[in-house]
Amino acid sequence: MARNQLLNYLIATVWIANGLFCKVLNLVPRHQEIVARLLGNSHAGLLTKAIGLSEIAMGVWILSGIATRLNTITQIIVIATMNVLEFILVPDLLLWGRFNLLFAFLFILLIFYNEFYLRNKLAQQT
Repeated sequence: MARNQLLNYLIATVWIANGLFCKVLNLVPRHQEIVARLLGNSHAGLLTKAIGLSEIAMGVWILSGIATRLNTITQIIVIATMNVLEFILVPDLLLWGRFNLLFAFLFILLIFYNEFYLRNKLAQQT
């Protein structure tokens, strides 16, 4: 299995696990607290589940291999936007506080590396 494909599975797993376990099943209530603080308490549960389903859909999109560059750019924008907002507005609710932004940046680099370096390298070899 190519490293690119292995990283695709890893990245998709992060999206699916976070969406399903942390948000849809609410096994990490902190995520709903973040949504409540950012978007209001009245529909926080429903919005958190919707975000979770969107994250699961992102994982499925990654696994599908459809429009991989668009998918990569979408992932980067979503991760950067979400983490910058949380960094500014709710750092006290984040697992590692403001250091979450560092981990988000590293995840963005991994996603970028996988699509724009490894995938191109593999394409050139064939």
